[in-house]
Amino acid sequence: MRPPLAEGLSVMDGLAGLLKVRVVRGINLAYRDARGSDPYVVLRLGKKKLKTSVKKRSVNPIWHEELTLTVTDPGQPLKLEVFDKDTFSRDDPMGDAEIDVAPLMEVVHMNLDELKNGAIIKSVRPNTRNCLADESHVCWRNGRFVQDMILRLKNVESGEIQLQLQWVSIPGAK
Repeated sequence: MRPPLAEGLSVMDGLAGLLKVRVVRGINLAYRDARGSDPYVVLRLGKKKLKTSVKKRSVNPIWHEELTLTVTDPGQPLKLEVFDKDTFSRDDPMGDAEIDVAPLMEVVHMNLDELKNGAIIKSVRPNTRNCLADESHVCWRNGRFVQDMILRLKNVESGEIQLQLQWVSIPGAK
């Protein structure tokens, strides 16, 4: 089964490609209810917005969900927000992060031949401009460029989100 595409997807002028984001898991997320939280993740890229499913009563949820976003401006940051689902009130924020997709995009546009599976092409260290909790590597895996990362959430007392980014080129795209 193919993953859902972002709302309003059509192969139009300006489409650069697709960004597959695998939301793997949450680590030590904040408690927002007495028995934990009911977290879900929202990804935003420009005007596009996708959500994971809600995981009931967990501060260490496992999603393993793949969300696919259309990319028209590869320089635009990917925004991630975590919320606690509430039934009778507004959903509570549980932190946010910005993801710089530039390191992945730089590698995609390199002319690399005969790479070995698992080869690390680029490493990105945590700094004040990114939300990385640990060093992140862009690798060549199973014929594709992928970047695994753990993001430290901002604007919250605790929490990290583990992700994997994968770029999908579209023939004829810019």
